[in-house]
Amino acid sequence: MVRLSGRATTRPSRPFGHSRAPHSPSGQERGAGGSRPGVLRSAVTGRSVAGQVFLLQVVIVLLLVVSAVVAQVLQVRHDSDVEATNRSLAVAETFANAPGTAEALRSPDPSAVLQPSAEAVRKATGVDFITVMNTEGIRYTHPKSDRIGKKFVGTIGPALEGHTVTEHVNGTLGPLVQVVVPVKDAAGQVVGLVSAGITTAHVGGAVDQQLPLLLAAAAAALVLATGGTALVSRRLLRQTRGLGPSEMTRMYEHHDAVLHAVREGVLIVGGDGRLLLANDEAQRLLDLPADAEQLRVRELGLDDETAELLASGRVATDEVHLVKDRLLAINQRPTDLRGGPAGSVTTLRDSTELRALWGRAEVTRERLNMLYDAGAGIGTSLDVTRTAEELARLAVPRFADFAVVDLFDAVLNGEEPRPGTALRRVAGAGLRRDAPLYPVGERIRFVATSPQARSLTTGQAVVAPRLRAEPGWRAQDLERTDQVLAYGIHSMITVPLRAGSLVLGVASFWRAQRPQPFDSEELALAEELVARAAVSIDNARRYTREHNMAVTLQRSLLPRSLPEQDSLDIAYRYLPAQSGVGGDWFDVLPLSGARVALVVGDVVGHGLLAAATMGRLRTAVHNFSALDLPPDELLVLLDELVGRIDQDEAPAGGSAVVTGATCLYAVYDPVSRLCTLARAGHPPPALVRPDGGVEFVDVPAGPPLGLGGLPFETAEVELAEGSRLVLYTDGLVEDRERDIDEGLDLLRGALLRTAGASPEDTCRTVLDRLPARPRDDVALIVARTRVLGADRVAQWQVEADPAAVAEVRAWVDRALAGWGLDELSFTTELILSELVTNAIRYGRGPIGVRLLRERTLICEVSDRSTTSPHLRYAASTDEGGRGLFLVAQLSERWGTRYTPHGKVIWAEQPLP
Repeated sequence: MVRLSGRATTRPSRPFGHSRAPHSPSGQERGAGGSRPGVLRSAVTGRSVAGQVFLLQVVIVLLLVVSAVVAQVLQVRHDSDVEATNRSLAVAETFANAPGTAEALRSPDPSAVLQPSAEAVRKATGVDFITVMNTEGIRYTHPKSDRIGKKFVGTIGPALEGHTVTEHVNGTLGPLVQVVVPVKDAAGQVVGLVSAGITTAHVGGAVDQQLPLLLAAAAAALVLATGGTALVSRRLLRQTRGLGPSEMTRMYEHHDAVLHAVREGVLIVGGDGRLLLANDEAQRLLDLPADAEQLRVRELGLDDETAELLASGRVATDEVHLVKDRLLAINQRPTDLRGGPAGSVTTLRDSTELRALWGRAEVTRERLNMLYDAGAGIGTSLDVTRTAEELARLAVPRFADFAVVDLFDAVLNGEEPRPGTALRRVAGAGLRRDAPLYPVGERIRFVATSPQARSLTTGQAVVAPRLRAEPGWRAQDLERTDQVLAYGIHSMITVPLRAGSLVLGVASFWRAQRPQPFDSEELALAEELVARAAVSIDNARRYTREHNMAVTLQRSLLPRSLPEQDSLDIAYRYLPAQSGVGGDWFDVLPLSGARVALVVGDVVGHGLLAAATMGRLRTAVHNFSALDLPPDELLVLLDELVGRIDQDEAPAGGSAVVTGATCLYAVYDPVSRLCTLARAGHPPPALVRPDGGVEFVDVPAGPPLGLGGLPFETAEVELAEGSRLVLYTDGLVEDRERDIDEGLDLLRGALLRTAGASPEDTCRTVLDRLPARPRDDVALIVARTRVLGADRVAQWQVEADPAAVAEVRAWVDRALAGWGLDELSFTTELILSELVTNAIRYGRGPIGVRLLRERTLICEVSDRSTTSPHLRYAASTDEGGRGLFLVAQLSERWGTRYTPHGKVIWAEQPLP
């Protein structure tokens, strides 16, 4: 309660500074005359509270009326559109299903039969047109006869499939709503179409008729609402006596808020140092006596510092004074700044509880910030160790002085943890690096009495506020724990890393420099912090498991080493992508006749599916290459295989999921130096000629594998000895930051710097411009060509005469003697005798014989027949049928390959 010297403490009946008393007779007369022009003018101007309320209500009513009119107009138009659609649909379906319509469409002159009926129905139903047309959209009927025989304006595709089409178009009669329905015969086949519609101008008539009525109703509603609002404003004007908002606010602030409602002490001290006013809060805060008013400030029993401040009247802003057991924030201003009486006004605010609350609020805010940072900073990668390190770094120094994370070894490998096994310290952070804790990388087996073991066993966090009083912890390692205590570490929290029912490990937080131990509130914060990290670690564990499986699968599917061959000097590289496992692959496949096949491919996407598909395609290429197929025919078979894979992967009842793959297949013949290539959606190979020139081989670009139905073409290039053929996947030349043309230019520039380099040096130079972990897989093969010279090739033409076999034997003897292979003369003569005899007997001339000395001795017999011989086992009574059996027994490998002019039967013998 406020006490004023010499006056009662009743509330004043008018605001300070008001020019006239609201309760005067003249004021009452003017306040009651709300219907006079002066009062109405006051309300309309908005200077008073009543006037502002009046204007606000008028605006709201106006908005509601306008909204209602707009909504009604839109609704009427919508209803008209729906009615027009329904009427058009009914007329079109009725006419389409009417008896005789389908027969009339098949008559010699449909227009003569249907035009009168269509016009009669149109006039009877009120639609604007009925058009009958054939399945190509040519009109048979129309209200305007000159439109008959012309193309219908609208969509008819769905109607030809038996569906109904409704659309808004701008037709020959103007903007309209039209419906197209099919006409079906008795067998259900669509034989024609019927369209009916109404123009927008015809439909919109209802809106034009209802609009005046709507506007009249809106105007009446606006007038009635405005009148009611005026009556309410008149009543409010009388109740507030014409006061404006600022006057009413000032009145209540001066009386209630300042002196009675605020939770601040208010003191008014006169120029002579006497206390003139003290509200209830000031008396409570300063513990003033009951007769404090009119006493001098120094007589109030205050401490000298506070009394001196109040008596001086000087300006003070948030000066904190200890008054008995309270911390008071004091603000003081003089009252004579604007011509007022001498003295000062002082406000007092108790900041004792506020300081404590502020401290707790700061702690809570810091903890919330830490949890927010944990959500944003933990789990930024799918790496278990890095996620654990993020947890440890976040906790130090904001929560603990030292933090460590121990995980089961199985978690690091992506497997589910096995309780009872040792843990490995994978992350640690601290204010200093010389703490005597177990180092990162150490394998630890916690004793059962330690807080870490209790957390792992129970799945609950454990707080040890004073480590010296924890014998279970000290039993872990007496020597090390003594060092930890001597170092100054005195308190610890252990929290299990739980993900569902799995316990992945334990996180430990230590405190050394801060003297206060961990408490229950900090235990809850540690649990929340570790719970968020545990989810990220478990996600990283699952990803590691899937990634390891995919990597294992991919590595098992890629070639571990290249086969031995003498036709090409080969170097290769394979770089996995930054994340995930791709479907890039490569292969080197020795073929018959000293030829070698090179293949690179890329399956779209990453993951197990891409790796598995890559393995299937690589196996298929191995099998198809054994058939000695030309590159284009091999790609056709691969294309069919990918299509079948898509069908196998398609969900039940769904469409096939296109796997998508590219492939480049090249076959090099060291005898003819010809390289035959074909590609399916793959980048073209690069060719580095012996003189250092670089070009991209113009191989026809076939479609990617899996599309089907399109042919593949081959290109044949003659390669000089020492040429380098560069095959690669798109990860080498294509990136998100550049297109493939720029990548090809960069590859060309890198190859130009490798003149005379070996394939290994070429691979190194090309890959040096790539990042260590590219975004996509990269497969690269560099093959330098060799030539099988004439000194290692012997070939003859044989007449289709059995007597020529003896000549072949003589040629073979001389050739093998020149090569120093006399030991193979007998078996070679026998093999060639059987093969040449079969060619003479069952094939067509000319017949050729060729010997190649490479890693093996290769015998080849060619003819113009496409009939392939097959191995059979002759009975003891059979006179023939043992030739190929002998060839198979005497040779290491044998087979047949087809050429554009016939076939070649070959056999290989190991060199002695």
